[in-house]
Amino acid sequence: MSDPITSIGNWIENLLVSLGTSPGLTVLILTALGVLVVISFVLVLDILLVWVERKIVARFQDRLGPNRVGPFGLIQPIADVIKLIIKEDTIPAGADKVVFNLAPVIALVAVLLIWAVVPFTPTLVGADISVGVLYIVAVGGIGTVAIIMAGWASNNKFALLGAFRTVAQIVSYEIPLVIALLVPVLLARTMSVQGIVANQEIWYIVTAPVAAAILLISGIAEIGRTPFDLLEAESEIVAGFHIEYSGMKFGLFYAGELLHALTIGALFSTLFLGGWRGPFVDQFPILGIFYLFIKAFFVYFLIMWIRYTLPRIRIDHMLNFNWKFLTPLAIVVLMITAITDKLLENVSGFGYTVIMLGVNILIVWITLIILRSYSSREREKVGEPRPVANVDVSNTAPGEGTPSTSSTG
Repeated sequence: MSDPITSIGNWIENLLVSLGTSPGLTVLILTALGVLVVISFVLVLDILLVWVERKIVARFQDRLGPNRVGPFGLIQPIADVIKLIIKEDTIPAGADKVVFNLAPVIALVAVLLIWAVVPFTPTLVGADISVGVLYIVAVGGIGTVAIIMAGWASNNKFALLGAFRTVAQIVSYEIPLVIALLVPVLLARTMSVQGIVANQEIWYIVTAPVAAAILLISGIAEIGRTPFDLLEAESEIVAGFHIEYSGMKFGLFYAGELLHALTIGALFSTLFLGGWRGPFVDQFPILGIFYLFIKAFFVYFLIMWIRYTLPRIRIDHMLNFNWKFLTPLAIVVLMITAITDKLLENVSGFGYTVIMLGVNILIVWITLIILRSYSSREREKVGEPRPVANVDVSNTAPGEGTPSTSSTG
């Protein structure tokens, strides 16, 4: 009972063996069942996220949120899904039908594939591959391709503009995201996601808080949420890349966005908050699932808080923030972390964590000094009065033309 999922898996395996199933077919059936269970669990959780997000934003905005369909409005997401399923499916004239129909499917599948390497418990992980972090980066890029496919295939200039912004935004913010991902890889000395969790005797958010902040900011930009929602930007390009989608095709994009936000929360929790680690997990591995999702929902709440608090920023400001601040900071953090880790080869445990935390605090302090100096120079440029021309009356006679001037500057 301490690990019921593993026990059920062993029981099914023994049953298949007793029925004379070949070893290869047994592995195939168990893998297919595991994929089905994980996808079903995640998609049902995605439906619940619709209710959670609408309720929380209602509290932020002094509203009630769903409160009619079912107790506390809990069945409202089911009604929304039914509405999307029976709603008319339209394809714009001149659209590339194959690419147009594939885009929403790929957008959702790309998010689901990431969960294959997320460890739920010490004994429950879809695929504990040695290059798990590299797999996350590779699969995450598929979602970007899906957005570009949707914008291009829609034969709509607003959708195409949203797709162009995808290239400018998501591809740009992938750079600090990947660099931040390398920090826990460096600390744990493995690219296995399960290995990174197993090495977090002390959470890496304590050892590398700056890298954690960079990962969170880049993750929000990666999923296109406020203040980085320029892919949709309803006030500018009437919903952006998915403007031509209706019915369940739009529902797949919407489900993919919600699930992607929770996936970022799960990845952040796994890489920096210890993942499934928590009290009594060694005795009861099933508790790892609850610890993982408690942490993931906390990060998801932070993402919602940011989304419903901050306004959308201009695209030039967004790109300046990435290329002139976030990416250089991520490179510096990675370099200093690598050098400090090498110097502390003979130090471990609490002392190692304290020194690494102090180095991160020093990075933040120096960064604030540089930003303060930069902002002071910018304010001086804006605040300086423009040179005023003085009239030289000595060279001007009454009734003559325009007097000569001399600059005071």
